[in-house]
Amino acid sequence: MAQSNVKKKPVGKMLIMGLISIALYALLLAKQDDVNSIFARGGWYAFLPIITAFVFSFFHGSFTGDFWTVLGVEAARKKKEVK
Repeated sequence: MAQSNVKKKPVGKMLIMGLISIALYALLLAKQDDVNSIFARGGWYAFLPIITAFVFSFFHGSFTGDFWTVLGVEAARKKKEVK
């Protein structure tokens, strides 16, 4: 029996990451005054914007990568140079 090389598209993961991303942005916008007051405290709180940026980047980037995969857009593979 022959096996095909058809990859399963990550539709479920894309939807989950998209929903998490939307929830993060909605929460940030809804609580922006609280977030600003916490981030402005200084000291160790100065790392919170950096951590927040990494969290947003992870979820939004994962969603975007899966989105393009579901649409069928893939990065070009580098060809080996023959000498």
